[in-house]
Formats: sequence, structure tokens, C-alpha cells
Amino acid sequence: MIDELKERVLQANLALVKYGLVTLTWGNVSGIDREKKLIAIKPSGIDYEKMTANDMVVVNLAGEAIEGKWRPSSDTATHIELYKAFPEIGGVTHSHSECATAFAQACREIPCYGTTHADHFSGTVPVTRFLSEDEVKTAYELNTGKVIIERFEKLNPVEIPGVLVAGHAPFTWGKDPMDSVKNNLVLERVAKMALNTKLINPEIKELPKYILNTHYQRKHGPNAYYGQKK
Repeated sequence: MIDELKERVLQANLALVKYGLVTLTWGNVSGIDREKKLIAIKPSGIDYEKMTANDMVVVNLAGEAIEGKWRPSSDTATHIELYKAFPEIGGVTHSHSECATAFAQACREIPCYGTTHADHFSGTVPVTRFLSEDEVKTAYELNTGKVIIERFEKLNPVEIPGVLVAGHAPFTWGKDPMDSVKNNLVLERVAKMALNTKLINPEIKELPKYILNTHYQRKHGPNAYYGQKK
């Protein structure tokens, strides 16, 4: 099972390159085996072109390396915090994709201006607060996870599977590693659309709530009818 998880995490990391979501080694994907309480994650600073499944690092929920010859991603503690807080998720992706990162650096949320956004995120993509100096100095990556969780105190992480960390970049999650990458790709695309929408019409208002809800529910609701029956 762990070998299978490592392979799925490898393929999800390679998808970041395929979709143009990373530059150099600026990103990482992880996946969790909930039964074994083990996480497979990309090794820190390793070139995507050279990675194999055996390069993936396996850690426990305390962040201790269980298997692997490399150091795990420097963002591992953030991933762990998200898995602990959001039991519904099975994969986490962090990237520095251009447009979503621009929103994060500007400390601006991404409003829902159209149905493309509404098909995937049930409302505005939120931005966190800045970490305090003490939070950065004591446990930067762990506290990054905590400020994300703090921001989702009144939000549903399943309905809004992503966040912008102020001054940093996006994190997304999903039911498995590849699903978290898909949500990262969607986030980048809707961020670009939002930038262009505001450029074309600076006075644009958010999509009416009844249209947003209809689009989200027809794809994700209990009576969803988008796509084919499984």
C-alpha cells in the first residue's frame, strides 16, 4: 500500500510540471494513507526530471521520517497540519503558480466572477493573515498550516479546496494527491481569469449567488448531474 501511495504521489508531482504549475523545484505534493497514518511527500529540492517513486519520503503524523533516503519537503509540517485538521482530504499540493501567487502576494482573495470558478470553488478563495514574527521564528511551516486552519474556521475545506497564504503562495487539497493537483490547476486558471476580468471591467461585481450555487451543486451536490454516471 505504501509503495502504491509513493507512486501516486510521484505521478501527482510530475503533473505539476506537466501543467506548468512549478518553476525549478518550487512546489510539492503529498498523499496520506489514513489507515496507516503515514504520508508520502516529495523530497526537498530534488529535480522533478530525476525523481522516481523510491525518492518519495514517508513520514508519520509527527513528521518523523519512516522511509526514504532524502529529507522530506520543507513544507511537510504544513501538509501534516492540514491532514490533521481536514479529515476528508487525501492529498495536498503547494505551488508557486504565477497568477495565484500574485493574489497571495497582494493579500487579495479571489472573488467568484464566473461559472468556471463556481464549478470548482463554492465561493471566494480566501487569503490568510500574515504570520507573526514569533510564528515565523518558532515553527514557520507548522504555523503556516495553523493560519490556514484558522482561516477555515467558518469555511468548508471540501467546498473550497484551496487557500492563498499571505505573501507566500497557494495550497490546495483534494480526495487524493492527483485531485489536489487538479484543484491547484483550477485555482491558477481562475486566478488568471479574475485578473483579466478586473482588467477588462474594474467595476465588475461577483457572480450572483444563485448562479454560483447552481453551478457548484450541479457538479458536487447530492443531485449532481454533470458528467456521466459511474
